[in-house]
Amino acid sequence: MQGTVDGFSYGLVTPVAAFLMACLGGALGLRCTTRSLRTGRSFKPGWLALGATAIGSGIWTMHFIAMMGFSVEGVAVNYDRPTTFASLAVAVIMVGIGIFIVGYRGATAMALVTGGTITGLGVASMHYLGMAGMRLEGRLLYDTGTVALSVVIAVVAATLALWAAAAIHGFMASLGASLVMGIAVTGMHYTGMAAVSVHLHPVAGSAAGGDSAATVLAPVLVGPGVFLLLAAVVVMFDPLLVLGEPVRLPADGGRARPGVPAQRTPAPSYPRAAAWAADRSMRRGHQGSGKG
Repeated sequence: MQGTVDGFSYGLVTPVAAFLMACLGGALGLRCTTRSLRTGRSFKPGWLALGATAIGSGIWTMHFIAMMGFSVEGVAVNYDRPTTFASLAVAVIMVGIGIFIVGYRGATAMALVTGGTITGLGVASMHYLGMAGMRLEGRLLYDTGTVALSVVIAVVAATLALWAAAAIHGFMASLGASLVMGIAVTGMHYTGMAAVSVHLHPVAGSAAGGDSAATVLAPVLVGPGVFLLLAAVVVMFDPLLVLGEPVRLPADGGRARPGVPAQRTPAPSYPRAAAWAADRSMRRGHQGSGKG
């Protein structure tokens, strides 16, 4: 017997909340990856690991927030806890492999394609492993073509996200990239859900084994949510991440040139501001002594 599937039991609440969580994880992950490309090798693994965990946690939390709106008419849906949390490990590990490739190899075409493919496959694997953790009196069936489309969306989205992390250093530009990533990841999830149909067993009504959705989703919302909040604090207190690339002085040191209106040279962002101010003060001192 075919079951009636509803992926929007709470209306737009779960899709919007899932999208925001995907954007948050994507924004933090992209900024951490960008930071790793502009730091010494001693700190690079830490930033890359933080970025991978942020993206993996954000995508995983997005998935299960969206799954709160999934229901099958007349059938209880439970979750197997080990399989559910194994999907988190898969997401973080495979996203981490892709991010480390780009972090150490740079934004070359080969690194982006390889890292994006591995990261995208990690996102898709997390999704379908999470679906495998569902327990209900029936079995899930998938449309092969729609599943393939969801995997392609995940790979393309991951590749574009890694390119943005390596090539876009401005804060607002990265914020825009995270919104695009949130749309793509959420779109991949609902494309994958569109491939699902449920064939119910002759006697259905309760699910044997596993925990209820509320029991499993509570740590999903609390644990990774707290981690993402702490990661956001780390990003907020890193001036290089918030302010972006420091402003570089012109080759002439900012001195006035004949026929060109004098312009005020903006001070570079911390941590080079102090060195810039000291250098400018020294030049003024030399000019004053020359006049004397």
